[in-house]
Amino acid sequence: MNTIVKYVRKEMGLSQQDLAKIAGVSRQTISAIEKGKYNPSLLLAYKLSLILECSNIEEIFFLEEKNVFKEGELEDLKNKYIKDKNSKKE
Repeated sequence: MNTIVKYVRKEMGLSQQDLAKIAGVSRQTISAIEKGKYNPSLLLAYKLSLILECSNIEEIFFLEEKNVFKEGELEDLKNKYIKDKNSKKE
């Protein structure tokens, strides 16, 4: 997951420690999020978006579509789910 937390945090004049205290997490958690080594829970991502005055989570956290699924994986999963769902109806 890509993030601009570090950029926005610095623009607001907050240290990692400040942001961590406000969000109720450790400084190490903030550091890991900023480095892309940790994906926050939905609740934490929402908290951070509010603290950093972003109108929605997607402003500071975003996925690169190519990194979400391996090539062909999404289509395989869809086909399997649809096949399983249809076989249960019969």
